[in-house]
Amino acid sequence: MTNKMKIMLIEDDAVLCGEIESFLVKWGYEVAAARRFDEILREFTELAPHLVLIDINLPCYDGFYWCGQIRQVSQVPVIYISSRGEDSDKLMGIAQGGDDYVEKPFRLEILKAKMEALLRRTYEYKAGQAFLQNLISLQAGLVFDGASGLLFREGEEIGLTKAERRVLIRLTQARPQVVTREELMMALWDTEEYLSDGSLTTLVCRLRGKLKAACGDEIIRTRKGQGYFVA
Repeated sequence: MTNKMKIMLIEDDAVLCGEIESFLVKWGYEVAAARRFDEILREFTELAPHLVLIDINLPCYDGFYWCGQIRQVSQVPVIYISSRGEDSDKLMGIAQGGDDYVEKPFRLEILKAKMEALLRRTYEYKAGQAFLQNLISLQAGLVFDGASGLLFREGEEIGLTKAERRVLIRLTQARPQVVTREELMMALWDTEEYLSDGSLTTLVCRLRGKLKAACGDEIIRTRKGQGYFVA
């Protein structure tokens, strides 16, 4: 797994696609370019990206269609990148659920600035003054703000107790190293929740269950005789 924010790039111009991908990777993003333009929704579901960049003129179906399909299953932010600059196109993009529109040709720095503004609005709105670098990508759209201890799934907050936040903060700080049970007990000593050895097990199981219910994946792993870790 990775801490990087995942971007799905849907662009059939191979040269431009390569330029955007190289630029964003340089700035620390994980970029996955669409391969099958007739199966965009399947690729989107498998990738679970944090943001989508999509052209309008595409093979098979256009970007308006695919944005509408994505909106039926997700509220992930979508930015159109297109040479079509008519107001009618921009209005159609909004109507289909797009969040922003960048007209070709554009400077890559402008695209990056728009992306970062949209990522902050989507994933940090409820996290107060946290900065983008505090966001940790866990799995399948789960994003954890290591500064505030807030957990999000596609912009929606997942409720955690104070003790659960402390555990997840400590595990993500050490990732991918193992955190011993003694270290977790120390991290929790000043919370309102009294912890015995048995109740720590219950707490970790409860947190593990919340994470799995949110994304369907096992986020917290156990290393027998050592402790817990986030891969």
